[in-house]
Amino acid sequence: MLRFLARRFGVMLLSSFCLSLIIFSITNLEPNLRNLAITQTNMRAGDEALDSWLEKNGYREPMLLRYGQWLGVVRKLPVMDPATGLPANRFGFCTDVQEPVFSGVLQGDWGCSTRFKRDVSVRIWPAIKATGILMFWVMAIMVPLALLIGILAGMREGSRLDRILSFFAIAGTATPEYVSGVVLTVVFASWLGVLNGSAATATSQGVTFYNFALPVMTVVFFGMGYIARMTRASMVEVMTQQFIRTARLKGLSFSAIVFRHALRNALVTPFTVVMLQFPWLLNGVVIVEVMFRYQGFGYVLVEGAANNDIEMLIACGTISVVLVLVTQLISDIGYVFLNPRIRVT
Repeated sequence: MLRFLARRFGVMLLSSFCLSLIIFSITNLEPNLRNLAITQTNMRAGDEALDSWLEKNGYREPMLLRYGQWLGVVRKLPVMDPATGLPANRFGFCTDVQEPVFSGVLQGDWGCSTRFKRDVSVRIWPAIKATGILMFWVMAIMVPLALLIGILAGMREGSRLDRILSFFAIAGTATPEYVSGVVLTVVFASWLGVLNGSAATATSQGVTFYNFALPVMTVVFFGMGYIARMTRASMVEVMTQQFIRTARLKGLSFSAIVFRHALRNALVTPFTVVMLQFPWLLNGVVIVEVMFRYQGFGYVLVEGAANNDIEMLIACGTISVVLVLVTQLISDIGYVFLNPRIRVT
């Protein structure tokens, strides 16, 4: 088991390194750099002025050198003011190094956000915390509800209850977040008048039921259908196994067969599906957070992309990659523990 964990952890680190390099390279392509220079200088600046700005702020250094400085394995050099010959801040609103030093992601320095005009770490960690609160309540509601729907539907395949729950699950999965979000807003806020307040104040005035319920309900309605369908399929398969028939011949009640014998075996596949929902939630919360003005990770990502915030985009991409790899590692470990037929060396 230790060898399995060490091998998987090593693969995760190597994948993180390779994918972060790809994200850094794509984000720092020439069109993106020129757009950044345009937004940070005069919109009518000529090519010479743009090239001078990029050269002054270190964007013309070799790509691998800049990646090493961003990662924190190569010393970052201060930007010198040509007039005084002293170290100067590149943008004027973030703290820059004043002497050659290792200052990168490994040291906690994610760079400077040109959109929010502050250090990336100052802006992105509160956003991740806000999204973490959203994801926690989404998973706390979505997973038990989806498992319950899937188990009830799979217990008696083809029954009326199975058809009703399956239709509900398929309808939720087939409805995009931006459609269900609008429908829920109309129903609860306009018709019923239940939800008052705006999701835009969620991070500034605290998360309340009124400005938090709609985003959670929107993501839950879309996400639980897939988990419910996978749980139903797994439950149907288990209920046809030979050991279930043996339990019935022994005279066990239907509830005892379901909860003591079928349920644990049926939850192996849904566990993997649930863990894979975390990467999907990152995509879902981008739409939901922008729609409801909830200032979390997705909102920051969209704002950075719309304003050529290169450092923020690199940070968001890297954090997304790490989250996906970590959840996949947890999924593999959990699958080994839940399924005794799996053996690792």
